[in-house]
Amino acid sequence: MTDVLAPLAGKILALLVEPGSKVEEDDELLVIEALKMENHVYAPSAGTVKEIKVKVGDSVEDAVLLLVIE
Repeated sequence: MTDVLAPLAGKILALLVEPGSKVEEDDELLVIEALKMENHVYAPSAGTVKEIKVKVGDSVEDAVLLLVIE
């Protein structure tokens, strides 16, 4: 399993996958807004999205668990 952590503190703007989604390495997973900029989070490895720990509108801190890929 691979944990995807927030690369920085910010607000979740968009979730581009859902549980059960198949992803390839470097597929875009979600968008975090920080300092008025959109920061895209990409899959570190291929697999299936097992669990999403955040929803659109959530504020997250740096290194918080966003989702799990297995």
